[in-house]
Amino acid sequence: MEYRRLGNTGLKVSEVCLGTMTFGKGASRDDAKKMVDAALDAGVNFFDTADSYGGSESEAFLGRALKDRRRDVVVATKFFNPMGKGPNDSGMSRVHIMNAMEDSLSRLQMDHVDIYYIHHVDEQTPLDEMLRAMDDLVRQGKTRYIACSNYEAWRLAEALRISDINKLARFKCYQPQYSLVVRDIEEELVPMCQINGMGVVVWSPLAGGFLSGKYQPGQRRLSGSRSDESWSFPDNYFAENADETLSELLKTAGNLGRSPAQVALRWVLEQPSITSVIVGARNMSQLQDNLKASGWNMETEALRRLTDISRLKERYPKSMEKQMRDRRDNAVQMPSL
Repeated sequence: MEYRRLGNTGLKVSEVCLGTMTFGKGASRDDAKKMVDAALDAGVNFFDTADSYGGSESEAFLGRALKDRRRDVVVATKFFNPMGKGPNDSGMSRVHIMNAMEDSLSRLQMDHVDIYYIHHVDEQTPLDEMLRAMDDLVRQGKTRYIACSNYEAWRLAEALRISDINKLARFKCYQPQYSLVVRDIEEELVPMCQINGMGVVVWSPLAGGFLSGKYQPGQRRLSGSRSDESWSFPDNYFAENADETLSELLKTAGNLGRSPAQVALRWVLEQPSITSVIVGARNMSQLQDNLKASGWNMETEALRRLTDISRLKERYPKSMEKQMRDRRDNAVQMPSL
């Protein structure tokens, strides 16, 4: 297992992170313990959960599984989704943040988490209110770092500005969806994270299983899978060239003697600024396969082919401005305008 720094922090995490969305939804408590133990044995020190996963059972399952190994691991959880029927049981208000943290720590049987994410965008609560509450959690020792997921670049930039002006804890990590068939973050969000020293921890690097080898080009539903059960299969975000990308992935995996899942995960890990990929599994065989994405590098030509075929069409303003570097370099040879 390889380890990487989380952005410009001193924290080192495994490049494969065990995601626990299936704990309590597809994976029983015993299955969860076995998968956590297998991940630890493979060198994984990074675990990701959320208060809403598995009807809140995910945190409880993970906490029990890690009970004797707390000092050895980095634990991340999230808040935002409704956790009750009350008007303040969701979102990012100070009231909900403080309550959500106490509830998560209770389920996890821990006195702190290492990374605390705001899971989604709450347009009804000022960023300042959320950031001050999360800064308080850092000062209280209940989380080591704060982070966000699914934010637009402008909202992330504004949050960082507010933190800097008010000397509040800054987001140190960003968790986006990213895979060979969902590459939208490359245009604005990855550069934003790069210049601000933020780690990037990817969710759905296998596109909900679409890139795992179970699917064939043109196929979107598979019996017994997440796609069939209509959860956590984000095909509405897939690029138009998703099937061409899947075809190339299957061919490349065969040529490399690797599973499609290992190749798809490795491609993500070899992109700029990626810290870790979150892999989930319903069973041990899936997990063991995914863990083999670490500890090797893809051949240059295979990496290039996958990158080229999955590339998205450039959007404005990048599509217009990409030639301006040449214009700038050649300006000394141009007549005065």
